[in-house]
Amino acid sequence: MLIFDGKEFATDEEGFLMDPFVWNEGLGRRIAELEKLELTEHRWDIVMFVREHFDHNGTVPEARVILKEMAARYGKDKATRRYLYELFPYGYGQQACKIAGMRKPRKLMLDV
Repeated sequence: MLIFDGKEFATDEEGFLMDPFVWNEGLGRRIAELEKLELTEHRWDIVMFVREHFDHNGTVPEARVILKEMAARYGKDKATRRYLYELFPYGYGQQACKIAGMRKPRKLMLDV
């Protein structure tokens, strides 16, 4: 359970929201704090891209989709798995998706 702004939000044992539709930006920022991650511009861009992708497709984008988007936004030198792990040291699926309010990804391919 996560309490934010006077409301309770159901989470699993690892802190992933059980209902991605209750997410808002303030809640995402709180989850980032709990993850001890400063929301830099690139981190927030990726979190918001995950949200947009989910809103349009009903799914969480795999890492290869994120890398393609990173190439378009930041250039090929920043579109690497290494840089993605610099942004999210415990993995894209474990941190970016959690901050974006997604349920825990079932597919480990998100971080491959």
